[in-house]
Amino acid sequence: MSSAIEHMAAAGTGPHGTKEIGTMAERIITVGSTHGLHARPAKLFVEAVNGSGAAVKLTKEGGRTVDAGSILGVISLGIDHGDKIVLTTDAHNGEAVLDDLAEILATDHDARA
Repeated sequence: MSSAIEHMAAAGTGPHGTKEIGTMAERIITVGSTHGLHARPAKLFVEAVNGSGAAVKLTKEGGRTVDAGSILGVISLGIDHGDKIVLTTDAHNGEAVLDDLAEILATDHDARA
C-alpha cells in the first residue's frame, strides 16, 4: 500500500488502518497525480465511487466536503498534487471501498509509461 495513504492510529482502528467512527470509516490520502485531481483522474475516481455503491464524502483538508460521486463537486475543490484529502463512508464494506479509492487517489495518473 502506498505511503501516501495515512492510516489512522487510534483506539477503534480496524484492519488496514481504517479508522472506524461508529460505523464510519475514514482515510487520509495525499494526492499522487502530478497535476492534481484534474478531469481524467477525477473521472476515474468518481467512476470508482459510483461503481462501489457506497455513499462517500470527500473533504479537502481545511476545505469543504463534497459528494465523492459528483464529478463537478470533486473538480470544484481544486485539489492539487500533494494535497491531503479525507474520504469517509458509512457503507457496510467501507474499509474495502476506501482501500480501492485511496489507491486511485495516491497513484500518479500523469506519469508517463
